[in-house]
Amino acid sequence: MAEARIEIFRKMLASDASNTAVRFGLANELLKLERWDEAVAELQTYLSQSNDQGNAYGKLAQALERLGRSDEARAAYEQGIAAANRHGHPGMAQEFQLALDELI
Repeated sequence: MAEARIEIFRKMLASDASNTAVRFGLANELLKLERWDEAVAELQTYLSQSNDQGNAYGKLAQALERLGRSDEARAAYEQGIAAANRHGHPGMAQEFQLALDELI
């Protein structure tokens, strides 16, 4: 089922690569399947195309952590904190700060 959704998202992106909602959906499906490298690539593209409120940075940081890329995960959490604060989401910023504090 998840593979079918991934294929649908990929087809949609083939016709409109700038559709950030579809790209974010694809990234989420890849995260569910623990396809970390692919999810990181999609999240990075998504973040380069959108004004995210913080959520995608947290997902990116978690995927990077799973890949053992702690420095990049740290940077993603920091960007997520800044985005969350900019968009009035102090709870999300606090959650990311806690994750950042626990990051080895």
